[in-house]
Amino acid sequence: MINQIPILTIDGPSGVGKGTVSKYIATKHNWNLLDSGAIYRAFAYEINQKRIDFNDEQKLRAFAKDFQIEFIASPNEELVQVISNDVDISQLIRNEEAGKTASVIAAIGYVRDVLMEIQMSFAKEPGLVADGRDMGTVVFPNAKFKVFLDASAEERANRRVKQLQSKGEDAIISRILADIEERDHRDRSRKVSPLRPAEDAVVIDTSFMSIEEVLLQVSKIVEN
Repeated sequence: MINQIPILTIDGPSGVGKGTVSKYIATKHNWNLLDSGAIYRAFAYEINQKRIDFNDEQKLRAFAKDFQIEFIASPNEELVQVISNDVDISQLIRNEEAGKTASVIAAIGYVRDVLMEIQMSFAKEPGLVADGRDMGTVVFPNAKFKVFLDASAEERANRRVKQLQSKGEDAIISRILADIEERDHRDRSRKVSPLRPAEDAVVIDTSFMSIEEVLLQVSKIVEN
């Protein structure tokens, strides 16, 4: 039963380190990994490829039945590998446009409904780390361990700029900050599964923490 499987939910907005922490805990304990944001990004990417209208509920539900996705976390790789319908789309969904599209479709109630079952299917032995925005509040409300990572919009924008610049990409911080604030508002104010900490989650503000400090704090939660 799902309630007997140890589950760690890690929720929070973009740019707070959820992906890094989730990958670290999953590989450390050999647990399964669920990147719910990547599910929405991959789903948006696939329906765009198939030219399915976001508003066509019947076609979206039909496509969701055949939608397959898995995540491969390696301690030697920075990013989690995303395999959708047997194709590696990791790089194709890791951009600003994919993030915006995912945030938009995540606000559509029936899209969340059709993807809920897929997300819940990741809860398998020996355990699961679930990374997202409503993992602890909606998808796995009975999870044993719950964490909510947060940071100021300004700090997250700075992190994103550094990340893009390290890849040789141009980055305008004012534009990135505006995008983050817009997405935060949309995620926190949506009627369906708004972004918020679960009542029993441990809230960690990572604004002035190193990633090593965050990893240590989350590890203690799981191991104590």
